[in-house]
Amino acid sequence: MTGDTDTVTQANRRAWNASAHRHRQSEDWQRQRAGFADASFSTFDATVTEALIGNAVHGARAVQIGCNNGREVLSMLALGAAAATGIDQSDAFLAQAEELRAISPHGDKASFVCTDVYAMPEQLSGRFDLALITIGVLNWMPDLTRFLCAVSSLLAPGGRLLIYETHPVLDMFEPHGEEPHRPQYSYFRTDPFITEDEIVYDGSAAGKAPPSYWHFHTMGDIVTGCVRAGMQIAELTEQPHSNREVDYDIYVGNTAQLPLCYTLVATKS
Repeated sequence: MTGDTDTVTQANRRAWNASAHRHRQSEDWQRQRAGFADASFSTFDATVTEALIGNAVHGARAVQIGCNNGREVLSMLALGAAAATGIDQSDAFLAQAEELRAISPHGDKASFVCTDVYAMPEQLSGRFDLALITIGVLNWMPDLTRFLCAVSSLLAPGGRLLIYETHPVLDMFEPHGEEPHRPQYSYFRTDPFITEDEIVYDGSAAGKAPPSYWHFHTMGDIVTGCVRAGMQIAELTEQPHSNREVDYDIYVGNTAQLPLCYTLVATKS
């Protein structure tokens, strides 16, 4: 890891804030503004929809850590969550979340909290039945076990954590490289990627932003981190489809198919 956890976390916050305006300019933002006027509108794909339903999202007190612009918080409410809270450290993205909340018929059941994820507000401790982490959250975390302990603290006893993430194997490859199907990076790399590009995931050209830090975590790190955070692994399912940026679609449907994403369910002891 480069730098201490607090320094890296704040650097990533600045990078996300500087990138927020690009997301407001995207076609996805316009679709979300139009879509969330409908109470049934959801941005979830079939995999995470099935996983949420299977883990009793209906009637649950739900929380999403790393909620970005709140679209998935509102989507959990569309699936029947009793209430849903989104947590993120980017106030610029949470401003967008408040815009979507104002549009949604479920807005009165949604709330958003701006905080350092390593320092969760005490009033959130033990309040939730279901916690959700989705695509691209874990790799921004310089101290994965500490982060998962913070997530575990949000859950009531018996509460469930659902992770739907990019598979760590995918970080071995460089889709823009000369040989995109040849591993470029060690699975066990410990130094983060550092970039000064805006954080975008729609395939558009990125401008400049403050430096951000993307960390490698193996599947063993993730599973062990959940266990050390006081949770029991209930299910781990690896998937061959990509839930990452469109650049990674070149890894879908190959004869020698890589695992491209996964769902993990863990239960608070």
